[in-house]
Amino acid sequence: MHTKRTGFFQKFLNMIEKTGNRLPHPVTLFAILALVVIVLSAVVSSFGISVPHPGKEGESIEVTNLLSVEGIHYIITNMTANFIGFAPLGVVLITMLGIGLAEGSGLISALLRGFVMSVPKRLITLGLVFAGVMSSVASDAGYVVLPPLGAVIFAALGRHPLAGLAAAFAGVSGGFSANLLLSGTDALLGELTIMSAAIFDPTYADGMNIAMNYYFIAFSVVVLTVVGAWVTEKIVEPRLGEYNGEFREKVEKLSAIEKKGLLWAGLSLLIAGILVSLLVLLPGAPLRGDEADMPIIKSPFMKSLVPIIAFLFFVPGLVYGKVTKEIRNDKDVAKMLSATMAAMGTFIVLSFTASQFVAFFSESNMGLVLGVYGAKFLESINLTGIPLILLFIVIAAFINLFIGSASAKWAMMAPVFVPIMMELGYSPELTQMAYRVADSSTNIISPLMTYFAIIIAFAQKYDKKMGIGTLVSVMFPYSMFFLLFWSLTLIVWMLFGFDLGPGSPIHYNGN
Repeated sequence: MHTKRTGFFQKFLNMIEKTGNRLPHPVTLFAILALVVIVLSAVVSSFGISVPHPGKEGESIEVTNLLSVEGIHYIITNMTANFIGFAPLGVVLITMLGIGLAEGSGLISALLRGFVMSVPKRLITLGLVFAGVMSSVASDAGYVVLPPLGAVIFAALGRHPLAGLAAAFAGVSGGFSANLLLSGTDALLGELTIMSAAIFDPTYADGMNIAMNYYFIAFSVVVLTVVGAWVTEKIVEPRLGEYNGEFREKVEKLSAIEKKGLLWAGLSLLIAGILVSLLVLLPGAPLRGDEADMPIIKSPFMKSLVPIIAFLFFVPGLVYGKVTKEIRNDKDVAKMLSATMAAMGTFIVLSFTASQFVAFFSESNMGLVLGVYGAKFLESINLTGIPLILLFIVIAAFINLFIGSASAKWAMMAPVFVPIMMELGYSPELTQMAYRVADSSTNIISPLMTYFAIIIAFAQKYDKKMGIGTLVSVMFPYSMFFLLFWSLTLIVWMLFGFDLGPGSPIHYNGN
């Protein structure tokens, strides 16, 4: 029995890897999708299909032919505008300027190490998973810092190093969409969701903000930390057994200069936070809203979160670098910022083809037509409410096994699923949160995830036979328990009707 199960599981993993490797690069994939939209718009428009406009009483809409003279004019004359106007592009680049400096100066690495090493031994598993979840504020830095650090700490404590690596990897990758702070992920996915909501209801989309999932992702930190620690100590570590390898590590403590840097960085963050608060909380402050009942939710502050996030990373990153001598002058700052932008090169190219796909899809009206027909189909088979959300989570989780990039997947899925869910009465904010639950939960078992090979390399230091199948078998319990408990948490949240974030309800009620 055991051999058969292992054989089937290995075949399944091989199928995922082979299928995923055969897919075009996301840049190429979006270019293909853009061409498909152009051709489909011509085909579908020839049938004269029209549906009632979901946002405008008495109006109907039909698919626009992008291969008509007017359509070709639109494609050619708006290509540059589509790229420049692609909301996630500027949002991500600005955010990464702040995060990149904090990472380049060494602040993020020192902060993660300092936190994990200061946690009491009996809470080290909880602390490691928590640090992994929180590391998503620094984009991908957690993948490089925490898994090897987790292995070293567990080895130093006489525990199996691979259990420590697995706990950290689970937190970093499986908990990528949970955090107590807003991050670049919120900005990137949020802007894609807002663009997709605008296809269906521009007025509603105009009132949305990138903090749309903040309440839920903050609560999710507790859920995932507890679940991740429990899986580590009750399932993964007992299964790995006693470690008999040759590595017995010593954990390097923070140096005096690193501690000093963290202290001054913390103070600078406090001062920066106070300055930002004064711009919002004081009566008549420039970032405070005019509405008496919601002066913060409906305010310039909520529309300024991206530069504020960048600022709150940039200041402590700069101070830490100056104290530790990693930053000696403005040239060092420019070099770190340039390195950050260089690392974003693939994203910039991806944004060009993705922006054309999203713009063509919106201009063709296929998103609206598909939303109306899709909603009617789901209603005809009585698939609404919690079963609908759970099905969407399962679909997104499965797709994630083959396409690793969260932004690439959501850029493809959001224009389709957001309008469908809105037609059924569910908010874009809920659809995005359901997607984030699914995407993060199966990251850790997808061989195509960007950092999967690096994690295997870290693990092979302690187990030379470690391969894709072995690592996935170690991480599989985390993936399934994260998916189960995170989905249950979202269901309970829906049942109570709590807002997912500031001004971000569960249900969409139209204009």
